Amino acid sequence: MRTIIVFYDSLNKRFLPPYNPDCDTIAPNFERLAQKAITFDNSYVGSMPCIPARRELHTGRHNFLHREWGPLEPFDDSMPEILKKHGVYTHLISDHLHYWEDGGCNFHARYSSWEVVRGQEGDHWKAEIKDPQIPEVVFVPKKQTGEGVSGLWRYDWINRKYIIEEKDFPQTQVFDRGCEFIEKNQDQDNWLLDIETFDPHEPFYVPQEYLDLYPEDYDGKHFDWPRGQVDQSEAEVNHCRRQYKALVSMCDKNLGRVLDMMDRYNMWEDTMLIVGTDHGFLLGEHGWWGKNQMPYYNEVANNPLFIWDPRCKKQGEHRQSLVQLIDWAPTILNFHGLEVPKDMQGYDLSKVIEKDEKVRDTAIYGVFSGHVNITDGQYSYMRAAVKGRENEVYNYTLVPQHMTERFKVKELQDVELREPFTFTKGCSVLKIKAKENYKVSQFGNLLFDLKDDPEQLKPIRDAEAEKRLIAAMIAKMRENDAPEEQFYRLGLTD
Repeated sequence: MRTIIVFYDSLNKRFLPPYNPDCDTIAPNFERLAQKAITFDNSYVGSMPCIPARRELHTGRHNFLHREWGPLEPFDDSMPEILKKHGVYTHLISDHLHYWEDGGCNFHARYSSWEVVRGQEGDHWKAEIKDPQIPEVVFVPKKQTGEGVSGLWRYDWINRKYIIEEKDFPQTQVFDRGCEFIEKNQDQDNWLLDIETFDPHEPFYVPQEYLDLYPEDYDGKHFDWPRGQVDQSEAEVNHCRRQYKALVSMCDKNLGRVLDMMDRYNMWEDTMLIVGTDHGFLLGEHGWWGKNQMPYYNEVANNPLFIWDPRCKKQGEHRQSLVQLIDWAPTILNFHGLEVPKDMQGYDLSKVIEKDEKVRDTAIYGVFSGHVNITDGQYSYMRAAVKGRENEVYNYTLVPQHMTERFKVKELQDVELREPFTFTKGCSVLKIKAKENYKVSQFGNLLFDLKDDPEQLKPIRDAEAEKRLIAAMIAKMRENDAPEEQFYRLGLTD
């Protein structure tokens, strides 16, 4: 048995023809994939954003209620490592720069081997002391605190000097190496290939040939890195969306290369294929760009997912059951005939793939210190922190790393040692004071009826539905062994 994962970043399903036939994105290979595989209509994120999502890929359980962005913990199960220990060769190919920073530094070592492609976004790649020349732009990302231009922004413009032709682009190189792995190992058994590209994550930098697929009459400022609230002109918004669609078309072309390899070597007979994303991306919907700083609307939370399972060979069908990223690890382990660790909370999706058999009634998801969200497929409910309790949050960790830096000494001077959680395998953990990063109390609690209002444009008041979803949220948080202050922060102990 073999498994191939194709993992995109920030892929909005409404820009894919299999999910939105009215969209004008040119993506024939996603359409081809939908005809060959099962398309999941209700696939939801769990822990957001990039690295917390990848921790779910490894561990099969949510982590956003216990800590922010950070590496795998010593007590974490790792699906690729479990496979490796049981004789399944695992290989990671990625241009995802966050794997090589403090906050994602130990994921790659769980695989049998790995390859790194440099140059995406603000990857600190080429050593140039002199600041690059940057054209006049619509939006300049700032540092998270203080004044000055973001380091990611500076390095992105340095990197672009070395990424000119399509062959230079990190995404192209990732799929080059993915196809090389398949070519070399197509006649071997027992392996997993994880192909991860940072695209179509912002900035939407893409070769000209893909931009030419979407002719436009635009003579404004450069704009391919959006963030925050939408305050640009209609022409600028449309231009930025065009950049995104062009990048999705590039993602589509490279997906087609994998599908071609599976055709060439008849790998559909014994190779599972999973194609998905860590999260979506708002492209002006609800008046926002991006993710995290706003409520988790379905453009971010309800994501594309396609799975081909050679055991049942179901294809060209849609599934309505609620599934999440935490289900990937149990599904892959089961496919390779291995036992699923007891601390994994996801479900093997084989019965969902075969006959749309329901595995859960509700799905919980969110980001550390943001809204805690839950859906039952009909309603989505977003629970905000009670004003005055926003900062009642703590990191629970044995690996105190932030996204791009170590925890500061001051943060560690007053830490407590907390008794083990149910999933820490008897290990006590550091309890470290954190703070709210996302200010979600300004939005309050939000309830949407997804059947009547699939675009989530009109929040509703429905006391009975809210009561039921609150009860389900509490149950899910208990199941995840959430810290008690999380309940207090959300007003769920009142």
